[in-house]
Amino acid sequence: MKTRSKKTHFVTYVLLLFTALAGTASADVISDWNVIGLQEAVAAARQGGAPAIDLATMHAAMYDAVQAIEKDYEPYRVTDVPNTTGASPIAAAAKAARDVLVYRFSARAVQINDRYMTYLGANGIPSDDPGIDVGTYVAAKLLAYRSCDGSLPIPPPTFTGGTGIGEWRPTPLMAFAAMNPGPYLGQVTPFFMTRPTQFRPDAPPAVTSKQYARDYKEVKLYGSKTGSLRSAEQTDLAFFWAGNTFAAIYSGVRNVAANNVDNVSDSSRLFALVAMSQADTIIGVWDAKFHYNYWRPITAIQNGAVDGNPDTVGDATWESLIINPAYPDYTSGANGVSSSAMYSMEHFFETDSMEFSMTSTNATAIQNPRNFTSFSQAIQEVVDGRVLLGIHFRFADEASVKLGHDVVKWGFKNYLRPVSGKKN
Repeated sequence: MKTRSKKTHFVTYVLLLFTALAGTASADVISDWNVIGLQEAVAAARQGGAPAIDLATMHAAMYDAVQAIEKDYEPYRVTDVPNTTGASPIAAAAKAARDVLVYRFSARAVQINDRYMTYLGANGIPSDDPGIDVGTYVAAKLLAYRSCDGSLPIPPPTFTGGTGIGEWRPTPLMAFAAMNPGPYLGQVTPFFMTRPTQFRPDAPPAVTSKQYARDYKEVKLYGSKTGSLRSAEQTDLAFFWAGNTFAAIYSGVRNVAANNVDNVSDSSRLFALVAMSQADTIIGVWDAKFHYNYWRPITAIQNGAVDGNPDTVGDATWESLIINPAYPDYTSGANGVSSSAMYSMEHFFETDSMEFSMTSTNATAIQNPRNFTSFSQAIQEVVDGRVLLGIHFRFADEASVKLGHDVVKWGFKNYLRPVSGKKN
């Protein structure tokens, strides 16, 4: 049987992602440009948690552009917007999004501008709408504010870990690829946090500890590529979460927004809170990844006979269900993306109970979309899913969930608050 090239795999993946996102677009300008932003991040080949910074910058600009006109919530950064009389918040948000994406994905400036012009035409927005000037002004101000945030290093630094017990290192299945994205992502200027280390998780369990042995055994038994104890249902859940995590989570955010938010002002705030919380959680995740440099289950299990823990049994041939991403285990990026989004929605709607669905970009998943009745249910699925895929220890997932919760609580307390007289 012939194997497909990496290029063919990438093209197939992009087509799947675009198809999944296109099917969840709505008439809301914030949701619409969320889809476009995700698609452009994929087209620009943004890796790991890097799209969180792109989307947070875009949604922050859209939020400030909308609030310059609607004035329901405190602005994030841009407070001195002139000439908002008669401005359409839809035009303002679309132009702000367009300008941020052109800046961050400059190689695709022509394609992004074409999408913007098509969007104006499809929504009957005239080229002289005052909202366009509002969006232009806000985007320029916000981009200037974040111009030295360290999120687009040229060239990005490389990191290949270490070779000691408990240390992450590149794996043969990833062609010994260095950490991608590199350690820079944990040093990016946060959106809500005061510093990348503000909510740094405690150190992971020692390799010689009982907790380590417990989680080691779990991932070894349930995350193996062959001979696993996973049920068919668990395997399907795992494959669902093997797709693009941002795409899956944001499909849920858009689904919730479409069914529960009826105005552009609240929509801009919801997505901005989700996106900036995600970005800060990812910054904290990558800070921890680089700081602790903790090995992935595949390296741990293949070296289990020499790890110094009498309760672990090594297997030099063990492989995870899917290939491990090229960065350390602790903490989990996917769980940072999911927990920060779900906790943001829980805080926004002041309830954990919510019926919604999410769609995976992984064509292997059978139950797709998946339906949920609470935000906490979705959080738990991602925790379990990464273990079942064999790419994370459970303690790495749970530490990331706590990090996401800490970031969200801080963000809601200090940013994007309702102005006087507006209910949260």
